[in-house]
Amino acid sequence: MKDIIIIGAGPIGLACGIEAQKAHLSYLIFDKGALVNSLYNYPLNMTFFSTSDRLEIGEVPFISNNPKPTRAESLEYYRRVTSHWKLQLKLYEEINTVEKDAVGFSIVTTKDSYTARNIIVAAGFYDRPFLLNVPGESLSKVLHYYKEPHPFFGMNLVIVGSANSAVDAALETYRKGAKSVTMIIREPKIGDNVKYWARPDIINRIEEGSIKAHFDSSITEITPNEVNFRTPKGEQSIDNDFVLAMTGYQPNFELLESLGVEFHEDAFRTPVYDSTSMQSNAEGVYLAGVVCGGLKTNKWFIENSRDHAHLIVKAISEKGN
Repeated sequence: MKDIIIIGAGPIGLACGIEAQKAHLSYLIFDKGALVNSLYNYPLNMTFFSTSDRLEIGEVPFISNNPKPTRAESLEYYRRVTSHWKLQLKLYEEINTVEKDAVGFSIVTTKDSYTARNIIVAAGFYDRPFLLNVPGESLSKVLHYYKEPHPFFGMNLVIVGSANSAVDAALETYRKGAKSVTMIIREPKIGDNVKYWARPDIINRIEEGSIKAHFDSSITEITPNEVNFRTPKGEQSIDNDFVLAMTGYQPNFELLESLGVEFHEDAFRTPVYDSTSMQSNAEGVYLAGVVCGGLKTNKWFIENSRDHAHLIVKAISEKGN
């Protein structure tokens, strides 16, 4: 029986493993994908909003070419951290079921079964996109992830959303030769949380007409050759080859519910937890990282949730498990 099973091999899950190792607690870190899988799925040319020093874990320095590191630099850094600490990983091994018993938890994965006294949920949300829920969303031309601009060269592209991911995709595909880039945005303007160097760029491109934008608008139907959408001026239709639905992502609420975690009665389904120990209402179940914010996925980041690992392992150590 392990002292701790950690669900999620992102930066915060790795930080939890490091703290467990420092406290001489036995642990395993599980992820259904690759190491730092969410970061791996970021756009190839993405630059972080945070500076490299604020992404550091495990007392391992993060040196990047510029103050704000790139995706490639972050992947290299977290590989180096993992190797330095010789972290105990179970990658590409998804958790199927977790059951509580008198002494701890029984975990069944896609490959094996395990037992543990405590569970830390450090799972991200990047692999669970919000759907548009419109006819035609299942067409192969509709994508919820953006990697690079090359596939959209010479194409009529629709981008849904106005946050960082949508803005980055719009600017990059426009500059790399998309035939047309049209943004369909529910809100009345580009989001205020857009990266400070990208926001004036996208606003200027929209104002000059290089990138078209329809505000207070929403898609009603996607067909093989067109996108139909509703605007304040009425229904419209445009030629279309691809739709990038940059509509955001959500935590794995089903996993939390299966562990007995309760939620506050708010609009964000914020899970119940003690901020001094990060233990949820369910005994032995701890929460770390972005999952603590529920649907408010812009509340917790690597830089402001790194200390969750220390709080959790300290609490587990003090109760004698």
